[in-house]
Amino acid sequence: MDIAEWLRTHGQIAHTKDVLHAGASKYAIRGAVRSGLVTRVRRDWLALPDCDPLLRLAASVGGRLTCLTAAKRIGLWTVADNVTHLAVPPHANSLVLPTGVKPHWATGPVSTNRRKLVDPFENVLVRVAECQPFETAVVVLDSALRLRKISAGHLQRIASKSTRFASAREAASEFSDSGIESIPRLRLARIGIVVRQQVIIDDHPVDGLIGDRLVLQIDGYGPHSNADQRRRDLRQDGRLILRGYTVFRFDYAQVLGRWTYVEATVLSAMAQGLHLA
Repeated sequence: MDIAEWLRTHGQIAHTKDVLHAGASKYAIRGAVRSGLVTRVRRDWLALPDCDPLLRLAASVGGRLTCLTAAKRIGLWTVADNVTHLAVPPHANSLVLPTGVKPHWATGPVSTNRRKLVDPFENVLVRVAECQPFETAVVVLDSALRLRKISAGHLQRIASKSTRFASAREAASEFSDSGIESIPRLRLARIGIVVRQQVIIDDHPVDGLIGDRLVLQIDGYGPHSNADQRRRDLRQDGRLILRGYTVFRFDYAQVLGRWTYVEATVLSAMAQGLHLA
């Protein structure tokens, strides 16, 4: 058995017991380590020299990647917090962690396996809700639903006593294409404004509809890199205006960096009755 090649096709790092169960001998493992093709992480893990440093870190402290760190690896829409989140054993009180690592001590709803370096998906969602602000937690849950990583029914059935998770779960929606679409819905809801998402008008879905006639379109990351897509969006805006709708198009920088302007614009439009048929 070529241990280095096996590791390369199994995530670049594995528990020693998994390598033994795959057919390697203890003698072969010692030889691979002596040759430098494989390195030991603590006593129980074997890794390639170019192994993902986050997985190596998790193995080195007996933990698992979780919260936003794991959510990003899964492909969910997240915010950057420049922190590595690790689920660590509840009894590891004397654990010395590197700078920039946040430990998560509580257990999640799914039992864990010490031979895994990433938290179970349901645990990741619960830990995000317990660790992050409400808005961030809902954005992550929205992304999980939209990407079909979890169904609405499955999300509702996760057994957790966390009140923060329960609140985020109740506010989650499967209609946000990205986190930047979730944020206006949540922030406007705080001041009593209901935004309906993905409403079909003129045979096309709009990102948000307030009342009968006020349309919010959200550009995910500022100016479109695709000029054709940008032109299609503007044509749709024009068709909506000709049908009597008021259309506001906000971009990523405005939603995250100039929210007071976005909110004031919406409130001004509503004060003029532009959301009413």
